[in-house]
Amino acid sequence: MNTESQVTEGAAPSVNLNVKVMVIDDSKTIRRSAETLLKKAGYEVVTAIDGFEALAKITEHKPDIIFVDIMMPRLDGYQTCALIKNNQAFKGTPVVMLSSKDSIFDRARGRIVGSEEYLTKPFSKEDLINAITAHVG
Repeated sequence: MNTESQVTEGAAPSVNLNVKVMVIDDSKTIRRSAETLLKKAGYEVVTAIDGFEALAKITEHKPDIIFVDIMMPRLDGYQTCALIKNNQAFKGTPVVMLSSKDSIFDRARGRIVGSEEYLTKPFSKEDLINAITAHVG
C-alpha cells in the first residue's frame, strides 16, 4: 500500500481522526457539503436536520464541536445552542452558529446564548476547519 501518495494527495492528517463534528442544518445541501468537506479533511461527522434531532444525537455521539444553523423549523439555532449550553454534560462543547444573516444583532444574540463563533453562509472549508482548530483542543 502506497501511503506516501495518499498523504501528498491531501489525505487528512492524523490529528483530525479523533475529532467528532456535528452539523445541524435543515438544508440537505448545506449538511451534505459541510459533511463532505469535513470528512475529506479527516473529521468524523454527525448530521442532524433540526434541533430536536440534534439533541437526541448529541448525547449518543458526544461531538467535540457543533455547527448549528440559526434558521430552522421547530427549534431554531439560538434555542438549540441555549439548550446545549444549559446541559451540564455539554456546556463546554463549542457551538458555532451558521447563518446567512450577518447583522450585529444576530451575532450578539449568538453570543448571548453561548456560541463561541458565528460563521456567515456561504462558508468555506477553511472557515469550518479554522473554527474547529480554534475551539477544539
